[in-house]
Amino acid sequence: MNKLYWLLFLSCLVSFGQKEYPKNDFINPLDIPLVLAGNFGELRSNHYHSGIDIKTQQREGLKVYSVADGYVSRIKISHYGYGKALYITHPNGYTTVYGHLTKFGKDIEAYIKEKQYQDESYEIELFPKFDELKVSQGDVVAFSGNTGGSGGPHLHFEVRDSETEHIINPLFFGIDIKDSQAPVLQGLVGYTLGWNAQINGKQGTYQLNYTQQNNGVFLADPITASGYISFGFKGFDRQDGAYNHNGIYAVDVLVNGSPYVKLDFETFSFAESRQINTYIDYAKFAGSGQRYQKCYLDSGNHLSIYSHQVNDGKILIEPGKNYNITINLKDFEDNITSIHIPVKGKDHAVTNAPEMEKTNYYLMANRDNFYEIGNASIYFPANTFYKNFYIDLKSDEDALYVHNRETPAADYFSINFDISDMKDDPHLDQYFIASYNYRGNPMYEPTRLKGTSMSTRTRSLGTYKILRDSTPPVVKAQNFKDNQWLSNYNYLLFTISDDLSGIKSYKATIDGKWILTEYEYKNNTLTFNCNDLKFEGSKHKLELTVTDNVGNSTTFTSTFFRKY
Repeated sequence: MNKLYWLLFLSCLVSFGQKEYPKNDFINPLDIPLVLAGNFGELRSNHYHSGIDIKTQQREGLKVYSVADGYVSRIKISHYGYGKALYITHPNGYTTVYGHLTKFGKDIEAYIKEKQYQDESYEIELFPKFDELKVSQGDVVAFSGNTGGSGGPHLHFEVRDSETEHIINPLFFGIDIKDSQAPVLQGLVGYTLGWNAQINGKQGTYQLNYTQQNNGVFLADPITASGYISFGFKGFDRQDGAYNHNGIYAVDVLVNGSPYVKLDFETFSFAESRQINTYIDYAKFAGSGQRYQKCYLDSGNHLSIYSHQVNDGKILIEPGKNYNITINLKDFEDNITSIHIPVKGKDHAVTNAPEMEKTNYYLMANRDNFYEIGNASIYFPANTFYKNFYIDLKSDEDALYVHNRETPAADYFSINFDISDMKDDPHLDQYFIASYNYRGNPMYEPTRLKGTSMSTRTRSLGTYKILRDSTPPVVKAQNFKDNQWLSNYNYLLFTISDDLSGIKSYKATIDGKWILTEYEYKNNTLTFNCNDLKFEGSKHKLELTVTDNVGNSTTFTSTFFRKY
């Protein structure tokens, strides 16, 4: 009876832990065979991918269908991010998101343009009422595109819990993606996680060699170790019909056959997505661009993707004992790649004990930290970083150096420069704070000028300088000339660019009336649909003003002829 009781009890626990999703409520959002360019939970810069990216046969303009009955609950159009995005809330408690669109269905497009002309803004965010834009399953609600932060034509598709806003892997809703290939292993490392830990007599990150056996299992070369250690891997998954390197759905770590760490990408919240920087080996990523996934929980890792973990995944290796570590990499279709790592517990004299790099400043992550460096000050609010560390802060006449790019920041911090020595500069409003990317190029940081101080808020460590931008943007007409008849033109095309601080705003008018122009930052184009509005007469004056982030502006004017 006791045995039966425990079996029933465990069965209830398993059932309780498994979320059931409706598999027959949704149709596919596209009417082509679905092939993925990116999958749910894929590793991206500072975040996990929150949906699936569906290939659109390298084309824009494919019909996008509402996957179920519902209503348009949100529309957001921005230059970056999802570009043109549509949100549809469904009666079953879920909201679907369609991103990087080129345009919307007829009624939705008309609704949006009316609001854009009212606000005189291309970028807009709307929350229609329940009864304003109802849709039925199979309605054409949009057309696929490449807007926003997209690297090529595709449809970004998400499913969210309408109440909690948690994002859920769309594959749980019956969307079928062919996948017969197991994840691919690209690299394997070991980590020592204590002052007395070692792998083969060394501390730090240890590269492991491995070979694939006849049965497909990867076998690492045996290692000796002692103290707390763990492992990390670099790899990807690939679905049928595409060569894209996509994310791995689940990871299981076993120690001598017993579960030690289990994680999967079923669901997570946007609030925790930036914690990806605790999940990956961030120092290795910052140095080489390679994303190694750690099999242990580092400081600040509060991700909800773990269903099981022992001792934060840190494995205690005791001298005289043998261990077999297994790492299983799984995709959604349960194709598995297994890695076996034989470990023998043995003390070694450490030959490369690294000395902790100490600086004049020790940062406590759980409290506010304020530093004055030369003519600058830096304020790190509590929990800006994931853990305590010695922070390296320096300055000279040219720049402020804030530690290094190998340390991730979890949240924003403030940098303030005292510019008392510049207060009489007549061009003070043309100066701004710039950070430098990994290529060494300056990047505009949103800059606030108040009295004799110049400040910014940022989440990036590295080099900061005060630069001046005195050059206005460049504006060129691409498909028409001054005093030209344009009666047969469907659109007018411009290129706009700025050499340093970047473009902040643009405004176009015809005969003094604001017109809607769409900015595509990836190719510096600005487009006006000539069929949007009707104008009286045949002679028209066009004026386009483009302003950069420090206020330099260029105004382009042209006369054209068109009968509407």
